[in-house]
Amino acid sequence: MTAVKEKADAYFANFAALQKKLAGRDPAWLAGMRKAAIDCFAELGFPTTKNEEWKYTSVAPIARTAFEPAPSDVGLRAVERRRHNTNAQHLVAARLTFVNGRYLKELSSTAALPPGVKVTSIAAALAGNGSTAALLERHLARYAKFDDRAFVALNTAFIEDGAFIEIPKDTVLDNPIYLTFVSAPKSGRPVVSHPRNLILVGNGAQASFVEVHRGVDTPPEASNLEFGGVYFTNAVTEVVAGENAKVEYARIEQESAQAFHVATLQFQQERSSVVHSTSIQFGGALVREEVKAVLGGEGAENTLNGLYIIGGRQHVDNHTTIDHAKPHCGSRELYKGVLDGASTGVFNGKIIVRKDAQKTDSKQSNKNLLLSEDSVINTKPQLEIYADDVKCTHGATIGQIDADALFYLRSRGIGVNEARALLTQAFASDVIDKIKFAPLREHLKDALRARLAEAQKSGVPRNEIEALKGRVSTLEER
Repeated sequence: MTAVKEKADAYFANFAALQKKLAGRDPAWLAGMRKAAIDCFAELGFPTTKNEEWKYTSVAPIARTAFEPAPSDVGLRAVERRRHNTNAQHLVAARLTFVNGRYLKELSSTAALPPGVKVTSIAAALAGNGSTAALLERHLARYAKFDDRAFVALNTAFIEDGAFIEIPKDTVLDNPIYLTFVSAPKSGRPVVSHPRNLILVGNGAQASFVEVHRGVDTPPEASNLEFGGVYFTNAVTEVVAGENAKVEYARIEQESAQAFHVATLQFQQERSSVVHSTSIQFGGALVREEVKAVLGGEGAENTLNGLYIIGGRQHVDNHTTIDHAKPHCGSRELYKGVLDGASTGVFNGKIIVRKDAQKTDSKQSNKNLLLSEDSVINTKPQLEIYADDVKCTHGATIGQIDADALFYLRSRGIGVNEARALLTQAFASDVIDKIKFAPLREHLKDALRARLAEAQKSGVPRNEIEALKGRVSTLEER
């Protein structure tokens, strides 16, 4: 506990340094918010497994590591070796690139945006004034509450940069806006960054967004390279969908093998708005993502889809909340997991139906495929219903590869590794196929195939077919 306290004290020292750096530059409302957030973090501390919301996820590796602020001087060198490529650069409306949480103009472009659309960095928006400053004061940190969430409080206290986007009323963007966050720690120095994004989609507007988080991977044979090692990304994104707005949001997490990643994605929906969100997770040593949607206007619709593909000793925790606050709203949720090696997954999905939210229609499902006897999944779908005229269902399944399907493919001359990969890909592609932007779908399918090909290298025991027949298949549905 003493060691953990000493590491926590480092955050307060870093906060004091940030306050000194920003003295006279922060608007009064933000300075006050920072102070309230760091005080909240001091009171809450890092969550422990005694907290029901963190029962299956220990953040001790984060709490015990002395992270320092990520360096700001890495620039282009950190990303020029491996740029995120959708194979359709001309189909992107805008691209904002951040390295260690800071905006990198050289790899960003907003030239294809129609008039009236604001796409800039939080740092630039805070330095401005007029209508942009008023929007920030009105919306920033107003939806992702930090009073009971330590990592959101920490992010709010250290807000420096991220994306600020405003889509005006009735504006339609045919192509997505990309937000790419690259972490490039210097070897031997654990670092932390706190990206903060605010996206405002006006009444009747339509827009799609892709938020990508990745690291600069250092191959084992090149361990003397300047970049690589342990880092921690603590990200928060707030999205406001106005009346009749339509939002498509994809969040891709492909962090490095030694990375810690904690994220909050908060949606606030007004009357008759539609939000379709997809979360894909491949990387990271310890990952925790919270997606929360408040259906705050009558007739709002929300869809949350998710896919996590993990192996080795990875730990990925997905917590979702869909809050039906008004009547005549609908939601659909599908999260799928593929777990191999000694990996651990957590899914906790909560549907809340408020007292006045009559005529709610909600469906939630979590499906998991275990490829190893050592992999573990803890799944907990929840319904909290306070209205009496609703239609709500939820369920979870945990199983292994279908033995009959595997045997069928083997009987057609397909090797056991290839057969496993085909069946796993079919299971996982169901979520990827729901993404509307075709180039992104293909990019993710390539990433999926590469991940499964890597898993094949470990080989499969000869007696697996018979073993699968004895263990198969659907364990529980509730």
